Amino acid sequence: MAELEFKNGTLLWLGDELPIALQAWFLADPRTGEWRARACDYGEIVLACRQNQVEFTDHAGNFAAVKLQFHSACTPRPHQLAAYESWKQNRWRGITALPTGGGKSFLAMYAMYKLQRPTLILVPTIDLLQQWVSQLERFFKQEIGMLGGGEKTIKPITVSTYDSAVLFMEFIGNQFALLVCDECHHLPGAVYKTAAMQCVAPYRLGLSATPEDGDPERAKILLEQIGPVVCEVAVADLEGGVLAPYQVESIPVELTEKEQLEYEENRTIYRDFIRRNRINFAGNNGWLDFLLAVSRQADGRRAFNAYLRQREISRQGEAKIAAVWELIKQHAAERIIVFTADNATAYRIGRDFRLPVLTHHTKLAERKDMLDSFRNGDYPVLVTSKVLNEGVDVPEAAVGIIVSGSSSVREHVQRLGRILRSAPGKQAILYELINCDTAEIYAVQRRREHAAYAGKTGEL
Repeated sequence: MAELEFKNGTLLWLGDELPIALQAWFLADPRTGEWRARACDYGEIVLACRQNQVEFTDHAGNFAAVKLQFHSACTPRPHQLAAYESWKQNRWRGITALPTGGGKSFLAMYAMYKLQRPTLILVPTIDLLQQWVSQLERFFKQEIGMLGGGEKTIKPITVSTYDSAVLFMEFIGNQFALLVCDECHHLPGAVYKTAAMQCVAPYRLGLSATPEDGDPERAKILLEQIGPVVCEVAVADLEGGVLAPYQVESIPVELTEKEQLEYEENRTIYRDFIRRNRINFAGNNGWLDFLLAVSRQADGRRAFNAYLRQREISRQGEAKIAAVWELIKQHAAERIIVFTADNATAYRIGRDFRLPVLTHHTKLAERKDMLDSFRNGDYPVLVTSKVLNEGVDVPEAAVGIIVSGSSSVREHVQRLGRILRSAPGKQAILYELINCDTAEIYAVQRRREHAAYAGKTGEL
């Protein structure tokens, strides 16, 4: 009888010949002469065998049922039940787009409970790794495996960073029936997608507040490896109930005369360079074309340094720093997160106002202490560059101050999500500090395209 095996992150069909019903997935490996397929096609291959009465011995799917029981009282909310049913109806594959604070992690745990199958959860950061492990241990009262942050333990329920999954999936990719991809918009990366491809899990659930990014190639990978968006819930649908009511307020500030002069000088150098080299940033390859021109032209280094300097000036400025302090004093009784686009600005605010600063350089133990101190109120203000953009649960935060950021819609919806977790009597507010007469105005306009900003801000 033919056999199906998992080997080095792929599937092997061991038999005299390959059935016609399986020719869509298997190719002859010229190195070994074996029939080889992608591990991620396991579910479709097994289904095709059953439908076409192809007999085989399955050595690939090395997983059995597990016993999961909730040990913490929690009932799915209507939007979570609707998301689960939509995912189930799509053959247990697909992406659920729930806003930050909408209970994506509980939805995943509910799916795990309903399926009763070994599960691997992929997350982008160490902070989320620890957060997931803590939640799973609390709900299921069992030891949870960890891959990442120095941990290498495999259990029926395991949480891994995307980076660690890439390293280990060729060895463990057949041990899990359900693959959960948190912040799944990371998955289509050139390296990360291999983790999903080397996993046999027939059940796949993607979680993201903003899964779409407008890139058709990345969308194609998500569709193939996880499935389509099966449920999408807007922030407005949950505001005032599951999520706190909120407002977004833009605060225009001005550069000093010296800052404005330096900004204009550097921006002129940068703009003249891109104009001479006919670089179109509206196209898909605009940034790459700019970098190539910088590397080839004699004045490329000068133009690139000018680009960096004008961006730095627009992101900082004395008026912005002063506005941060005024807002902190205004909301002295509330928990505040200050967001910056770069570490230098975050550290400057931290030094000027004696505030704790959390960046990707912050050691793991110190990071945990900072977040714990923020949650219990010892630190009423936390300054960060990009570390808290995704996932980390900080329900006590009610005020966000965006000093600077990119034009990414996703980034700013994620930052908004950090202050939306509901609490009795909570009214959240997100401030955007905008340097007038700089290109920063265009970044703000771009990121406001998301529905979360509709009716929340005035004209710029």
